[in-house]
Amino acid sequence: MEHLGWDVVDRELFTQALAHRSWCAEHPGQVPNERLEFLGDAVLGLIITDFLYRSHPGLPEGELAKARAAVVNSAALAQTAREVQLGNALLLGKGEDSSGGRLKPSILADAMEALIGAIYLDAGYGFTEQVVLRLLGARLREAAKGPGEDDYKTRLQELCAQTYDELPIYRVVDRGPDHAKVFEAEVLVGGRSRGRGEGRSKKQAEQMAAKLAWRDLMAEAEAVTDDYGWCPAEPGNLVQPVSEPTGAGSTALAQPSPAVTPASSSQAPSSPVEAMSGAARPASSNPSGRANEGEQSQQSLAAAG
Repeated sequence: MEHLGWDVVDRELFTQALAHRSWCAEHPGQVPNERLEFLGDAVLGLIITDFLYRSHPGLPEGELAKARAAVVNSAALAQTAREVQLGNALLLGKGEDSSGGRLKPSILADAMEALIGAIYLDAGYGFTEQVVLRLLGARLREAAKGPGEDDYKTRLQELCAQTYDELPIYRVVDRGPDHAKVFEAEVLVGGRSRGRGEGRSKKQAEQMAAKLAWRDLMAEAEAVTDDYGWCPAEPGNLVQPVSEPTGAGSTALAQPSPAVTPASSSQAPSSPVEAMSGAARPASSNPSGRANEGEQSQQSLAAAG
């Protein structure tokens, strides 16, 4: 993958990372990406946990866990996969492809983990760590800060990632002359409109909409408590607790440069390796090297920022 600086050595391994089980069912003898997904999930979790532990020595265990959960979840991984246009290179069966499989969050998230697993086997831990921190660095920095008191966009994003396994979607329109423009925002969660807001800026309108949506969803959680005697917002239940924000900040994702040539929605690329690989691996990468006391992790993240 050119924009990741990964010069693929084992091309069969790379192709396997893109192979969905629906495609393998139509091509006997091909191996699906599920085992690589299993490995990639573990590698991703270790990289993120190791970085947070070393770079935030004063952060308590509970805050470390919340920061990791904000990055290691299906919604965040699916979003990252969209940014690197991974869906265009997936190998899908005809039925899955025609039903929009290239856009499905679960398929994208699984493929992202499989790709991380493949990079680890092909290039080693040290290089994989660089790639992960480059892709997820911005989100990781914001997650470690924690949301601010009035940052309802981040609070809503955390709640949605934990409850619906997807991120909220904002629709914004503006009206009026340039000197007196007014923005109107609508936020959708799980395909439903959950809040509307208005403001003199896009950010202000989105924050207002997010605030209404967050309160609406929390009210639903309280209703479950009243009806069934347990609260989905407590540890061990469906939703993890959403903390009251303490400082300014909002979640952002890294913007990697596009490298994949879009494929049609009904046909997978004939050669995913040719579509996504080609750049030389940095000379400094160490296939078997681990970060020395967190220095490599922090240098990688600083470069990403």
